[in-house]
Amino acid sequence: MIRLFNAVMQVFRSIDWPVMLLLALLSVVGLLVMHSAVGGTDWRYADQSRYMVYALIVMWIVALIPSQFLARLAPLAYLITLALLVAVALFGESSKGAARWLDIGILRLQPSEIMKITLPMMLAWYFQRREGKVGWYDFMVAMVMTLIPFALIALQPDLGTALLVVASGFFVMYFAGLSFKLLIPLVLAATIGLSVIYINQDVLCEPETDWIVLHSYQKSRVCTLLDPTRDPLGRGFHTIQSTIAVGSGGLLGRGYMSGTQGQLSFIPERTTDFIFAVFAEEFGLFGALSLLFLYLLLIMRGLFIASRATTTYGRLLAGSISMTVFIYVFVNTGMVIGLLPVVGVPLPLFSYGGSALLSLAVAFGLLMGISAKRKQQQKAVKTAVRP
Repeated sequence: MIRLFNAVMQVFRSIDWPVMLLLALLSVVGLLVMHSAVGGTDWRYADQSRYMVYALIVMWIVALIPSQFLARLAPLAYLITLALLVAVALFGESSKGAARWLDIGILRLQPSEIMKITLPMMLAWYFQRREGKVGWYDFMVAMVMTLIPFALIALQPDLGTALLVVASGFFVMYFAGLSFKLLIPLVLAATIGLSVIYINQDVLCEPETDWIVLHSYQKSRVCTLLDPTRDPLGRGFHTIQSTIAVGSGGLLGRGYMSGTQGQLSFIPERTTDFIFAVFAEEFGLFGALSLLFLYLLLIMRGLFIASRATTTYGRLLAGSISMTVFIYVFVNTGMVIGLLPVVGVPLPLFSYGGSALLSLAVAFGLLMGISAKRKQQQKAVKTAVRP
């Protein structure tokens, strides 16, 4: 009985309750919106509910594993995920023109989702090993470790996920001391490139114009962002319908399960990439801002955990996880309201999908484990100084 009590207490001590409360709120609202998006409780709602339960179990299991033990496993986890990405390139299952899945018999994996976790773990482990003697060449090594999975994922092709993987690695490097000034040339180049495309879009967006560095569908996404009416019934349909849904919500929204765009199935992919449009139509501007505020609190809590982490590994990994969640929310809501191209980035805890949800569960489990280690060390210090 005492052992059972101690085991239960260990589970509760591993939980960061502010993070858990925010995750619970977002998950409940996410399931409510999923219920509305599918118009009831069909197989997608049932699947998402089951995925939520699985995610909760996975998150607790990861949170219970000592972070220093997971840090030692980081290189192996990174190499295994790289091997899985190579296997996807050789034997991957194709869906909608892209080979992203790997069928290993008992389950189907999307290794690119796993890489969003194992890459920052690997880089955090590497910089902790180099603590106190980090030089420019260490950032070059980290860049190589980031660009290898980027190339493999981009070749699937899945440029959106590849950029998210790069972002997760970049945040580790930034928190490890990478100077922000080094990004100025990249920002200038991107600004100049986008300006050239905007000014010359009539020529560059012609079907016969080949952009060379991008696939035709990627070129279409950029051109559609500049002018959705260029193909209103094709690639522009997503952006046009989602912006109509967001705008029709007004300040207070049309009410739960009362949105016209969502309930009449005008919003494509309304259970996945564009579920935010369903939410904004039904709950309006105030509801959308409240949802973004919850995400902001979650990100801030993650950064707080990073700032109080007791190890370099914990600080870098917690910071990367928090900022990667920010990128998810920023990119998804940006593409829904027409400010960013459609790149297939899910809204955390809202969009339908098991792989993305389980990868988030692992990420938040790691975050809670880092928080729990700080609590353990604080308790040990108090015990040591107690007379």
